[in-house]
Amino acid sequence: MSFIFGRRKTPAELLRENKRMLDKSIREIERERQGLQAQEKKLIVEIKKSAKQGQMGAVRVMAKDLIRTRHQIEKFYKLKSQLQGVSLRIQTLKSTQAMGEAMKGVTKAMGQMNRQLNLPSLQRIMQEFERQNERMELTSEVMGDAIDDAMEGDEEEEETEELVNQVLDEIGIDVNQEMVNAPSAAVSTSAAKTKVAQAEPLGNEDSGIDDDLQARLDNLRRM
Repeated sequence: MSFIFGRRKTPAELLRENKRMLDKSIREIERERQGLQAQEKKLIVEIKKSAKQGQMGAVRVMAKDLIRTRHQIEKFYKLKSQLQGVSLRIQTLKSTQAMGEAMKGVTKAMGQMNRQLNLPSLQRIMQEFERQNERMELTSEVMGDAIDDAMEGDEEEEETEELVNQVLDEIGIDVNQEMVNAPSAAVSTSAAKTKVAQAEPLGNEDSGIDDDLQARLDNLRRM
């Protein structure tokens, strides 16, 4: 029946009902086959017993019965296999229908989400994110350069002193002893010239660094 209380059955209900009937038929065939196999064993026992007693007529009759029983068992095997194939096809149809329903629901949900998306607003958000990200990177770069410039003098002075001491140690010169032996005036003059020579490039370098930092800060203010 395709109607229940005046309502037409859905394809899913029809497939479920037919699959239930097929599974029931497969179970009944299996029970019949098992019964025939039990009967086959009994016939074999009876044939052996009659053969020992010399009842050859009974043996021939039971032998024919045994052959027919085995043929019927083979038919049940084939029928069960065919029914299982039909059942698998029904199950495949059910799975295909379920997949179609799921795809229908997913497509509907995707359409609703796409309609809710505001592309201009999303583009503005991404542009603002990119601008803020660039500003953050520029700020980090300016701060890093400023810290490096502030620490550069001390690090270079320590590295220079280390290198000078290492070279003098390798050639076997004692710095303290040379300072004692050198004339004080010559040392003072040399030190003064050295200070003047160092002061001039440092002044120019600091000016260049300040200009670079000022330019970057101006860029940050304009963002």
